[in-house]
Amino acid sequence: MIVLRAFAAACALLALNATVSAQTKDTLVAALAAEATMLDPTRSFAGVDYYFIGQMFEQLVRFDPDLKMVNWLAESWSIEGTPDKPIIDVHLRKGVKFHNGDPLTSTDFEFSYGRLRDPKISRYSHLQANVEKFEVIDDHHFKLHFRAPDGNYIPNALQLWAIPKKYFEAVGEEGFAKAPVGTGPWKFVSRSIKEDLKLEAFDDYWNKDARPKVKNLVLKIIPEDLTRVAAFKSGAVDWIDAVPLSAVDEIKKMPGVKTFSATSSNNLYIDFPTYMPDSPFSKLKVREAVAHAIDVDAIIKSVLFGQGERYAEVGKGETGYDPDLKPYPYDVKQAKQLLAEAGYPNGFETPCYNLITPREPNVKEMGEAVFAYLSTVGIRCKVQGLEYSAWLKVLVRTPIGPLDGIVMHMWGHGLPGDPAEPWSGMLHSFVPGKGFGSGSQTNDPKVDAMVEELKNTMNPEKRVELIKQVARYKHDNVLGGVTTYRPVITFAWRDNVEFRPWPSASWHVFQQVSFTK
Repeated sequence: MIVLRAFAAACALLALNATVSAQTKDTLVAALAAEATMLDPTRSFAGVDYYFIGQMFEQLVRFDPDLKMVNWLAESWSIEGTPDKPIIDVHLRKGVKFHNGDPLTSTDFEFSYGRLRDPKISRYSHLQANVEKFEVIDDHHFKLHFRAPDGNYIPNALQLWAIPKKYFEAVGEEGFAKAPVGTGPWKFVSRSIKEDLKLEAFDDYWNKDARPKVKNLVLKIIPEDLTRVAAFKSGAVDWIDAVPLSAVDEIKKMPGVKTFSATSSNNLYIDFPTYMPDSPFSKLKVREAVAHAIDVDAIIKSVLFGQGERYAEVGKGETGYDPDLKPYPYDVKQAKQLLAEAGYPNGFETPCYNLITPREPNVKEMGEAVFAYLSTVGIRCKVQGLEYSAWLKVLVRTPIGPLDGIVMHMWGHGLPGDPAEPWSGMLHSFVPGKGFGSGSQTNDPKVDAMVEELKNTMNPEKRVELIKQVARYKHDNVLGGVTTYRPVITFAWRDNVEFRPWPSASWHVFQQVSFTK
């Protein structure tokens, strides 16, 4: 088996090297461990989708490399109206073009809004639920009228993506998915599933101060860690993400190599169906047993090589972070006692779903370690390893039905981080057709009311206090899973490449990149 893997890796590397002969200083080749499931920002659900989407599409505001919100496609915006019925007034930048040459107008954002609010198209339709009306004032001025306050709208980049209405209607859903058009610094050239995405710098890109100075960008998909690192070492690729945790120190010491490490926008946790009456996890003591059974700190140290940040509900630097809220301590004796008190003195068997695609470094091994810890207290896992697309189907409440066991889950809070919107999807009860609870295994009326109150609160100080209240209730009742860690990710690139990491898509957007020599 080892020989076969080595042979496969060698063959893959030879294939990569075959493409290098055509490389010039006009082309940057990057290797990614995971691949987007789609290129349409409206239909997207997976975090890795934005590794691709974020190169081509843009929003009204964004966070800069210092994690400060800056106006982007919006030249300016303000909150008007009344506290009960606010209005967000937006003035667009003039002169912004789509990749096909069409000018960006308010009508394009109105079209985007219409798609995003449609639950048949968008899994985030609840994000537009409080918007009562989209009012176009002129080509570069529109207003969002809210039927109720929506505190989630602003920290999540004013929600809307720039999508070209005229082009979309001309090519249709299928045509747009195959050849997307946005306003971003890179425009689509071609895509080969499981192989690469080829992009070209957009000459008419509006932001002359923050744009790539490389003509072509190739994003290669290389899930296998050894192959990805070998491609980088050989010169077949110029840039890699998800540097294997065991190789971080080695890569950082390599001559002629630059690296960047940072906490990702992702938040990992262990989830289970608490809303199903027949499930053991409907019992609080079973959920508490899970929380006590796993030595997350040891996993971070040994399995993740220290490249993880432990968190309890809300991470450091996020809105509403509470340093007094601590993770459940590792306590095997307490976990076994809780299981016995819940009626399972001999434990029980359960399906356990594990992601085996490297969506985050060593995520497969992390899940295996969690399941091993659970077995020591009597929760015996029937482990099922799932590739990324199959794993995503397990997470979503529709169309395949309820989760029947434990799943290693993740739902990013973004950077710098705000948990309110993720909680709408993974903590609030599932509401068919409304977007709420699209990935939730919880059904608790009290936490639903708290999440809805948080959504309807725009006052920053009050939001912080409400987030802390939700976090405490969530933690005390082990709802929305057991929080584990936020990954620390490392990128590496050659020193003839100048790459400035922007936080979009967990630092993956090539907003500013160039060759220096």
